[in-house]
Amino acid sequence: MLKKDSLLKGTVILAAAALVARVLGVFQRVPLDYLMKDAGDAYFGVANTVYLTLLVIATGGIPSAISKMVSERYALGRPDEAQQIYKAALLFGIVTGLIMTALLYIFAPYYAVHIVKTPGAETSIRAIAPALLLFPVIAMMRGYFQGRQMMSAGGISQIVEQIMRVVVGVALAFIVFAWGWGDRWTAAAATFGSVFGSIGAFAVMLWFARKLRRQDKTEAQSAAAGAVAAGAAAASGGTAAAAAAAAAQSAGAAAHPAGAKRLRLRNIYREIFRMSIPVVVTGMTVQLIYLFDSSFLIRLTESFYDYRTAVDVLGQFNFKAQSIAGIPPILAIALSQSIIPVISAAYSVRNMSEVQRQSSLVMRIVVFTGVPAALALTVTSYSVTGFLFSGPDGSGVVAALTAGTIFQITMMTSNSILFGLGKPLPPMLNTFVGIGMKILLSVAFAPMFGIYGLVAASTVCFIFITWLNLNHIRRETKLTVLGGRWPAYLIAVLLSAAAGYGVDVGIRALLAGWPDKLAFLLALALAGIVNVLLYIGLLVLLRVVTAEDAKSFPGPLRKVFVRLTRKQRSGQGETG
Repeated sequence: MLKKDSLLKGTVILAAAALVARVLGVFQRVPLDYLMKDAGDAYFGVANTVYLTLLVIATGGIPSAISKMVSERYALGRPDEAQQIYKAALLFGIVTGLIMTALLYIFAPYYAVHIVKTPGAETSIRAIAPALLLFPVIAMMRGYFQGRQMMSAGGISQIVEQIMRVVVGVALAFIVFAWGWGDRWTAAAATFGSVFGSIGAFAVMLWFARKLRRQDKTEAQSAAAGAVAAGAAAASGGTAAAAAAAAAQSAGAAAHPAGAKRLRLRNIYREIFRMSIPVVVTGMTVQLIYLFDSSFLIRLTESFYDYRTAVDVLGQFNFKAQSIAGIPPILAIALSQSIIPVISAAYSVRNMSEVQRQSSLVMRIVVFTGVPAALALTVTSYSVTGFLFSGPDGSGVVAALTAGTIFQITMMTSNSILFGLGKPLPPMLNTFVGIGMKILLSVAFAPMFGIYGLVAASTVCFIFITWLNLNHIRRETKLTVLGGRWPAYLIAVLLSAAAGYGVDVGIRALLAGWPDKLAFLLALALAGIVNVLLYIGLLVLLRVVTAEDAKSFPGPLRKVFVRLTRKQRSGQGETG
């Protein structure tokens, strides 16, 4: 039997699925990097970037809208309307999938040759296009199950999708490489794994849908039988005919709840789009920026790189940097999904003290966890890149892009707080302004600084959107993140990051004669340990983390910090 998931359990399931997806995404690229040169990496990265962008456009925000609409109908006792919404969403997914697949396949050569200027990428783009046939439908099904508070369906389908995508994609790439077909077809074979991933995810969702349909049917029959039994029991208080009539009426009400009506498709889609468009715009900010950089990197850096170098840099950016930079925001994504209903519930009853507490809390958790995670990967980028991939080439791009995720995290979190406050328009408008600034700065910086100019423009975009969002939040509630503890926090972050960088460089120098992979592994492991331990110690020693902060942390972190803050207080008491 399928059971509803609590908010916490649902968030954990989605976060775990996202983590598995990110990790598998990184490790899919590890063997591919050994098979292909930078040109092949560029083909693979370009295809994935344009595919993910179209997928966000086709589905982003709509599953969340469907989830809300379905949950509301079931709460109001109108499951017939929820089913109509579900069918309309599936129809939209089918039509969208057909259109997107056709457009991507037809325009792949023009995009690869004239926009990205990487002839050869069109084969990979066309290979990944059929995945768009099923994924919009899968997204609608996931939204429906979330509305029924059954997150495990979407989580399991996402994990199966990633496993099949990686296993099949890598296996096909090895086969094509063994045949000697070159980077163009090896990259295409790897991207074709996404098609098998979509088939696997769709099969899982069909299994859950069939099981839920049977469960709903059984529950409806039980409700009808209960209504008949209640009518029979009432016979002792009236005529048998009246009792039978009452039972029949109750049974009919159980099968077709009062208030159910025929919804027009136009009204369903209007409600879906009104709720989803702001979410789509804000949710695709990062993907749009990556698409812009991938599409125009070669064109904008013609005066900085020669063509061959630009293609190599494009491969490093798409293939290596984006995959590693996607790791730090995972917790922020999970927190952003879970905080919206919490803040929304408090704001709906005008409990502004709770709104302030929860908003400040989520920003504080992001600051304490997301920032050091991004910095740790930044300072060890040389060893991380060298260990995971065929060599450390592109580690500078990895470091620059990963450092920028600090502000990507704050942007995403502040977006979610505004959504929870029932204000979806401000973050959408702020996103438009930020992307406009990104484009202007990219045109100005890229010819002078190459890829680092593009990354710097993206970072400024994230900072600017965050600043605009925070200004809107402060109009509704006061945010108290660290208060007067910011200087101490910055000291803790900078010292721990510097120590991590020093250990990474020192270990690599000390193990210069060792095998590269082993030296990289030991360097990043020891640097990471030093970074984390020093960071935690400084947070406590400098009194950045209080006992109250510690109580709000996730389980394992909470235990560590509660003990440390308790020892700090006892030490102060003994000293006093």
